[in-house]
Amino acid sequence: MTKTSKSMQDVTALAKRRGFIYPGSEIYGGLANTHDYGPVGIELLRNIRNLWWDNFVQRRDDIVGLEASLISHQEIWKASGHTSGFSDAQIDCKNCKLRMRADHLIEENLDGKNVEGLTVEELGKIVKENSIKCPNCGKSDWTDVRKFNLLFPVNLGIIEGDQSLAYLRGETAQGMFINFKNVIESTRVKLPFGIAQLGKSFRNEITPGNSVFRTLEFEQGEIEYFFDPTETNWEELFEGWKKSIWEFITVKIGINEENLRWREHEEKERSFYSKKTEDLEYNFPFGFKELWGLAYRTDYDLSAHEKGSGKELRINNPQTNEKKLPHVIEPAVGINRIFLMVLCDSYREEENRIFLKISPKLAPYKAAVFPLLSNKPELVDRAKEIYADLRSEMMVAFDSRGNIGKRYLYQDEIGTPFCITVDFDTLEDGMVTIRDRDTTKQERVKISEVKKYIKEKI
Repeated sequence: MTKTSKSMQDVTALAKRRGFIYPGSEIYGGLANTHDYGPVGIELLRNIRNLWWDNFVQRRDDIVGLEASLISHQEIWKASGHTSGFSDAQIDCKNCKLRMRADHLIEENLDGKNVEGLTVEELGKIVKENSIKCPNCGKSDWTDVRKFNLLFPVNLGIIEGDQSLAYLRGETAQGMFINFKNVIESTRVKLPFGIAQLGKSFRNEITPGNSVFRTLEFEQGEIEYFFDPTETNWEELFEGWKKSIWEFITVKIGINEENLRWREHEEKERSFYSKKTEDLEYNFPFGFKELWGLAYRTDYDLSAHEKGSGKELRINNPQTNEKKLPHVIEPAVGINRIFLMVLCDSYREEENRIFLKISPKLAPYKAAVFPLLSNKPELVDRAKEIYADLRSEMMVAFDSRGNIGKRYLYQDEIGTPFCITVDFDTLEDGMVTIRDRDTTKQERVKISEVKKYIKEKI
């Protein structure tokens, strides 16, 4: 019988043991809310990135890519409202000095309590009236709730005075807005069209510690889709993006639909400039949490940067010769959250093994090649020939350590969909045994057909 339920402890233990995720700066005692991706993890992360880019940029003729700087001018973040309004509600335990987000403290202690959009005063009142205890020391002695800006400031040594202040980007979106005019003038795009960016952002957040779900440094896959609302129905466009996102997660990545849901933001939690925002949420071991956000941001962003920079960012309509600021719909996903979702959704336990039922197209290694015995040169040499041939076109592992059973278990735990074994019969009949990760069934396949067999499966 296969067990699919799991705890975060199960997932994180496997992730470290098998080289998916390591704690950041571990040999120096660790650095909170940072993680490193190991040899297996970086392959899975790269496959997720590539699949996202292929699906939303390379296979569409209405979206172009961009890679903006990680460090940007302070005025960008002033114009966008981040320096004044991009903050969390912070609270500290006076006894043990634990620092937490006030909303997380309340939600974790008052089951089902929705505190989205509440002021710091309202959050503080809830904590006090319910005598919420510190999860670390058990005391109920808190500071007042206060706002804490999430941007990471950077001081540039090559510039003097106030202009030396810049910021690590808090999101990838702003790079697309400030380069909007550059893209228009240097390419042949016409409305409606999108600009996509895949890269890192930085937020000085207080996080609850659920692995890579929320970290100081994270990767986003974000699209700003520009359109003229007088010519394109925003509601139809919004629904079209919902369909594309759902298909990507369920069909391309293979996530169980029962673990997904759309949740529309209430008015009090929606940004003032957004006409509609919905989150695609996944049921992580710690509950349903945001995976992918979809927002109709009207023309707020381009308007703010036009005002802040003094540069015109309008686009000319060749039919009417009228200049307009396009509106925008923004689908934005955390690549690291997709990574964690894949680990959680694919985790399986059986009586004698643990395995990750990762979609073969995302699996870090598509196959592993084994010689039945490592001390038989004729088997090792033949296995290495097969390995080298496959390696020229896909990520493949070679393993000759220990007995064959232990090799199978190791590959199961890193999600390798197929294991190819070279045995003594191979030397006589030119066939190998291929074992399926999910069913553990084995079949004999001609060496000349192995590459085709694997490609058809992935």
